[in-house]
Amino acid sequence: MKAEKKSATFIAPVFCISVILFFAVILLNPTTRDIFVKCTVSHPYILGFIKFGLLATTGELLARRLSSGTWSIPVGVLARAIIWGVLGMAITLVFKVYGGGIKSAMGLGYLPGGESVFLKALFTSVIMNISFAPVMMAFHRITDTWIDMRYKKESNITLSSIVTSIDWAGFVDFTILKTIPLFWIPAHTITFLLPGEYQIMMAAFLSIALGAILASTAKQKRIKY
Repeated sequence: MKAEKKSATFIAPVFCISVILFFAVILLNPTTRDIFVKCTVSHPYILGFIKFGLLATTGELLARRLSSGTWSIPVGVLARAIIWGVLGMAITLVFKVYGGGIKSAMGLGYLPGGESVFLKALFTSVIMNISFAPVMMAFHRITDTWIDMRYKKESNITLSSIVTSIDWAGFVDFTILKTIPLFWIPAHTITFLLPGEYQIMMAAFLSIALGAILASTAKQKRIKY
């Protein structure tokens, strides 16, 4: 157990620093940034998977470090990273669906603002975060709980047992009623003001910032999102 803890105190910070430096170097160097943009346009789902798989996992590790005071690696970290990657692919599609839909609605007069870039970003962020975001967050809460229960070797794991073990009141109070209006809507408004090829990267980087915010508010429990 001590060996595992020592291993985690080395692997976790090295992984976090490596991921952040990797993406920082890519974005700061004009040559690699151009390649990154072309790859994002040509292979949006693959890049969405990679960005979220790496950056959101980094956010989880940093959140655990800030909340507990020590570095640790969650059980099933590879499965969690894969789920983050799949969510990154879904978010890649959703950004285009909502962005295009809002633009069309504004053009047809269903929403005010005409050609306003800011209002388009704001409407996209608000509507996406009050419709898609709660479903995505609930899905992630369920998959995280399933992973925890599997690694605890609990018997008779069913959808019912997973759902009933989740603190849905806390989920609604904190995740839905606090993080969405106070963090996600403003953050995604800024995100949708960026060029399309950088929006998913920004969304993935936000998971790191959010991990730090949640870590500062978590007390006895480890809160998701």
